[in-house]
Amino acid sequence: MNKITQLFGIKYPIIQGGMIWNSGYKLASAVSNAGGLGLIGAGSMYPEVLREHIRKCKRATDKPFGVNVPMLYPNIEEIIKIIVDEDVKIVFTSAGNPKTWTGFLKEKGITVVHVVSSSKFALKAQEAGVDAVVAEGFEAGGHNGREETTTLTLIPMVKENIAIPLIAAGGIATGRGMLAAMVLGADGVQVGSRFAASVESSAHDNFKKTIVDVKEGDTQLTLKELAPVRLIKNKFYNDIQDLYSKCPTPDELKKLLGRARAKKGMFEGDLVEGELEIGQIAGIIHDIKPVSEIIKNMILEFEIAITEMQIFKF
Repeated sequence: MNKITQLFGIKYPIIQGGMIWNSGYKLASAVSNAGGLGLIGAGSMYPEVLREHIRKCKRATDKPFGVNVPMLYPNIEEIIKIIVDEDVKIVFTSAGNPKTWTGFLKEKGITVVHVVSSSKFALKAQEAGVDAVVAEGFEAGGHNGREETTTLTLIPMVKENIAIPLIAAGGIATGRGMLAAMVLGADGVQVGSRFAASVESSAHDNFKKTIVDVKEGDTQLTLKELAPVRLIKNKFYNDIQDLYSKCPTPDELKKLLGRARAKKGMFEGDLVEGELEIGQIAGIIHDIKPVSEIIKNMILEFEIAITEMQIFKF
């Protein structure tokens, strides 16, 4: 067993990203049942909806699973209470200071992982007492780091600075990508976009089909003044760029963004006015598959790639 499989009690060091509007109990339980670690995405759930998904996930799998919690969530205290009350054993935190909740969660016997976009924040997470970090590169979909550090450079830099287990994220959707990340120093990988385009993802079919249609260059990081986010280029994205040409204030950007854009795009399937969050790696995602097949293919490709690497001996 490697550090990640040992930490979580799973078969493969593959963690599903806790993506908003994609990561309900069906996706999380399917990933866990296939040997990875499934995460319920609390960021798009009201507290009682999260409780329902946790309970349904427990009925759908007897394997480990966790909850992803953006710490800027307005109902964060209620969310944390539900996680503790429902005896969730694994929590991934993001978008906030890891010191805020790590100590409390660990006192409750919960394994805590924090998502970072730089070595500086990885060190802060380690100092806060987390059990592992996810280092997410610029390629990733959704909310992202302002530094624009790519996964290829981020992973070895974080590895050089921390002693706890490291999970790579951003631009990983295949077994070859998984192997590359682990050669760079990661102990496991977190996969988002590939699982968004799965049968079990809670996203709207319109969004899933759009992921499959995405080509190289069809996504862009934007809205840095608010919270950097990688989006598919659609009408809403073009409206943002038109506004940028007028040198907008943050308040003007917030007004354009409005409320529930991500829900409108990814969950309700509005491909015109919705916010469509996906990673650059979508350019090589060409189908919508069951989770079990996605993980089986990743592991097979990983093993084949290891064998093929033998020819590169000098």
